[in-house]
Amino acid sequence: MNSTTPLAIGEQQHVRFAEGLGLDCGVTLAPVDIAYRTYGTLSEKRDNAILICHAFTGDQYVAEEHPLTGKPGWWSRMVGPGKPIDTNRFFVICSNVLGGCMGSTGPRSTRTDGEGDGVELWGTAFPPITIRDMVRAQHKLVQALGIEKLFAVIGGSMGGMQVLEWTVTYPQMMLAAMPIATAPFHSAQNIAFNEVGRQAIIADPDWRGGRYWADDVVPARGLAVARMMGHITYLSEEALTRKFGRRMRRGPVGGQGPEGPVSMFSDIFEVESYLRYQGSTFVRRFDANSYLTITRAMDWFDIAADHDGELTHAFAGTPVRFCVVSFSSDWLFPTSAARTLVRALNRAAANVSFVEIETDKGHDAFLLEEPDFDRTVRGFLCGVAEHAGLA
Repeated sequence: MNSTTPLAIGEQQHVRFAEGLGLDCGVTLAPVDIAYRTYGTLSEKRDNAILICHAFTGDQYVAEEHPLTGKPGWWSRMVGPGKPIDTNRFFVICSNVLGGCMGSTGPRSTRTDGEGDGVELWGTAFPPITIRDMVRAQHKLVQALGIEKLFAVIGGSMGGMQVLEWTVTYPQMMLAAMPIATAPFHSAQNIAFNEVGRQAIIADPDWRGGRYWADDVVPARGLAVARMMGHITYLSEEALTRKFGRRMRRGPVGGQGPEGPVSMFSDIFEVESYLRYQGSTFVRRFDANSYLTITRAMDWFDIAADHDGELTHAFAGTPVRFCVVSFSSDWLFPTSAARTLVRALNRAAANVSFVEIETDKGHDAFLLEEPDFDRTVRGFLCGVAEHAGLA
């Protein structure tokens, strides 16, 4: 399959770019496969397309049952007929990021640099990628679908990083952008959290130097711990207290629980059981080397880096209409980071609106039931459509 003939809309969607992709690290990765899903109908003028960029542990299954977990799409509550991102009106695209593990080229793909034996996987030899590389791959996909200009690019968390990169690298390619629960650069604290997760994976005896597949094993414990630690950062203290508090599943250490004697290593508190469940389910659907690759790409992200450290310069002359959204209890990507972005956009004379949603649900609020957030998304998209004469 070449770059001009993606599979038809509605089928299992995948496109191969035989010419490959030049990466920021100087390597040309070829071929490049991009797995994606679409929802809704592309208009005759091809002017109603919205690209949704997924977060770190997300994928292309934004609004349908996930083929591995059987769970609803990660944003099914937001994307669909009559929903805030209305597929009766918009054509929605979501692709698995470059470096991912749900069909797009990544560490779990067959090596193509001539160093392998034709069946060797990339593993840790996969070239280091950036958020900009992910966006370049998405741009090639959008072009392959015959879309010259996107109506909007939307995403939260790492997806919001991709949105910001789109507005800087391809500002003429969209009418509007909605970066949600994100920041213009990854903070030192977030880099530190990512490093703890990476070290948990590397310390697992089954990591085997990143070649775990050769022995038909996975570093399940390390990957589960990385997920557990990361998941804590997605929640707020208030959310954890409301959901679990200090409720116990078992009695004190040394006592007798329903499943036998209670030890120091039992999941005594309900929050422990919850985190262990999050870790175990994550291992079934995510690749450890993709975890290393993608977290490093997030760490490198800094929109101002190529503009002499001046964030305002990155958005100079931008024609894009922005709606920046933050959540009051998000301490992973706090409102202060969103305000830094908004101030830079204002100094660049960009068309920007800013909304802080009051919630105690933490960073994950953009994935959860938040009526004010729903109204913000719907209202912004309707306003852009009306302004563009597409209402």
